[in-house]
Amino acid sequence: MRFSRFVGIDWSGAKGVRHPSVQVAVCEAGDAPPQLVLPPSGVWSRAGVLDWLGGLSGDVLVGMDAGFGFAAVPSFTQPARGLWAEVETVCAGEADLGAHGFIEHRREAFWLGVADGPRHLRAHLRVTELVYKQSGLGVPTSNFVLLGASQVGKATLTAMRLLHRLQWPVWPFDPLTERGPVILEIYAQAFARLGGFRGKLRDVESLNIALARHGSLPMPAAFPATFPDHVGDALITGAGLRAIADQPHWWQPAALTPAIAVTEGWTFGVV
Repeated sequence: MRFSRFVGIDWSGAKGVRHPSVQVAVCEAGDAPPQLVLPPSGVWSRAGVLDWLGGLSGDVLVGMDAGFGFAAVPSFTQPARGLWAEVETVCAGEADLGAHGFIEHRREAFWLGVADGPRHLRAHLRVTELVYKQSGLGVPTSNFVLLGASQVGKATLTAMRLLHRLQWPVWPFDPLTERGPVILEIYAQAFARLGGFRGKLRDVESLNIALARHGSLPMPAAFPATFPDHVGDALITGAGLRAIADQPHWWQPAALTPAIAVTEGWTFGVV
């Protein structure tokens, strides 16, 4: 296998500097269960995750539950790395990789409520989201829509600041390297559904069933019986990445063209 360590990150675009919804889990190669990783304070900041990632070495594959690109509508056609740099420049003064300033900077692109007119006129989907929708596994949300509990756009923008600063190879925007770390976009619910579950994983019994379908041993007996869904998302992502990373078809989606690879990107686990 190309990778020997697998990291699942549930991410957040919320304001503030400490985020209970940000969770990190690690799986080593083999079949040991994923391990939850917490900072000394017990609650992650986004900058703390960036620092932690920067301290990793070796052949590590990181999956982050956030968009890395926007649909290639006329105002978002530049290569993604240029967009990440633009977000960083506009939002450089915001604490903890915050990116709310970019929303005002490109206000005409986003939908924040009825004052912006019909939602569907701005709710553009990337090709990877259209493929996921056609699979019948779930209903994707446009990352141009910034209102509602399921919105992912704010997390997308803060993730772009992390990617710009981290300077790792990012699949599929960059060629897959033969050695070293790689980070990519995932959708945690896709890994839960590959494990046989629709909806969030919030209890250890369900989690262990899903882990087993990903070839993982169950969580330790001392692990809590229930937990927030963000914890379940990080854990199942780590195990899911380990389970499928050596299967070539996940790296070669039929609809992933070179142009899409450098602009919109792709959600690993969608084919």
